[in-house]
Order: sequence, then structure tokens, then C-alpha cells
Amino acid sequence: MNYAGIIGIILGTSAIIGGNYFEGGNLFSILQPTAAFIVFGGTLGATLVSFPLRDARKAISSLKKVFIESSTNPDNIINDLMRYSYLVRKNGLIALEAEIANIEDRFLKKALTLATDHMTSKTLRETMELENITYESEKRRIAKVYDTAGGFAPTIGILGAVLGLIQVMENLSDPSKLGSGIAVAFVATIYGVGLANLILLPISRKLINELNSEMTIREMIIEGVVGIQSGMHPYYLKEKLKAFVAKYD
Repeated sequence: MNYAGIIGIILGTSAIIGGNYFEGGNLFSILQPTAAFIVFGGTLGATLVSFPLRDARKAISSLKKVFIESSTNPDNIINDLMRYSYLVRKNGLIALEAEIANIEDRFLKKALTLATDHMTSKTLRETMELENITYESEKRRIAKVYDTAGGFAPTIGILGAVLGLIQVMENLSDPSKLGSGIAVAFVATIYGVGLANLILLPISRKLINELNSEMTIREMIIEGVVGIQSGMHPYYLKEKLKAFVAKYD
């Protein structure tokens, strides 16, 4: 589990609720179904207009990256690449064919497969880098879904506030309705700003950070496989790959 993500959301939300409590407020005073409907529904609607439904579905499925740590360890990748390097140096590229079937990392598996298929180092690098460009573009577009939603939420919150004030103005002659109208107005603003800054924008940043780490590992894999294919000495290859670990850290 990614405890930083879980603790962050809980801490941020608790700070708002706790602050309201310490100021003498009541929890139920900020629980306004009408305001929630306006802000959450309006933000979702505006976001769906901005992106294809496919991207919205992928954005939802990507939430696991916020709460679950990546299982890919760069040190383990380096150890595997070094093992493949010594194996190839001793028995040739053909020795990798028995190893490829047991590799779980799809990107590493594809790179080694292309290497054993006698693709030139230049073509292999170009092919894998092109896949990286496509992959990164898609993942950044998914993160952009949350970033865009975070931009809409405060504005929708202001819209909810205006709607609440309209209700207040229309019911000036009925004091019993003034309180609920004003509550919706202010709570809608809280929902919009809170949703954007405590949830949506942090999720977007988290996905980008995870992507940057993942792209570093992918670049390391490309350099490792190309080094293995070109016959680079394992010692020099390891030193080269260790530079990526420093960048990753």
C-alpha cells in the first residue's frame, strides 16, 4: 500500500473538518447534499465533455497507482539485466530464449525478444523509444483528466454559490429559507475548492510522479538490453545502469 497517498487524503480532509469543529462549527453544517450534487455532478459532467469516455475509464482504473506502490524495483531490474549480460557473454544471445518466457515485465520481455530476433541495436532502440513516447503520451493524458477536473471544480463551486445566493434573493420575504440558501452557497465553494486541491490535483501530480519514475526504469531497460546485445562488458554496463538508479532515487 502507498501509505503516503492514503495518509495525505485523510490528513487533508481531517484538517478541514477539524478546523470547522474547533471554530465551533457542526459537521452537519458542511454536509449539504445539494451543494455536493452541484459540484461533483457539474465537475464530472464538464470533465466528460473534455475527454473521451475511454480516457475517463482509464483515469478511474489508474487510481490504484495512488494507493498501491509500484512492484517494480530498479535494483531488481539491474540484477536481472546483469544476469542476462553474463549469460549472453558466456553462451550468446540464444541463451536468453529460455529466460524470456519467465519474465513478467512486458517492456523488458519485448526488448529482449527483439534482441534475440537479431534486430540491430539502432533499430531496437528506436522501436522501444517509440513505444515509450506512445506510452508516456497516453499516461500523461490520463493524468490530465484529473488536472482538468481540478480546474473545473472551483468554478463549479462558485456556480453553486451563485445558485444558492439566487435562492436567498428570491426568498427574502421568507426568513425560514434564507439559512439553507446561504449554506448551499458557501458549502458549494468549500466543496469545489476542497475537491480540487485535496483530491483531484494531488492525484494528477501523483500520477505524473509515478510516470516519471516508470519512464526512468524503461530508459534503463533500453540501455541495458542494447548494452547486452552489443556485447558491452558487464562491469561497464552495471556502472551505466547504476546512474539510472541514482536518478530514480
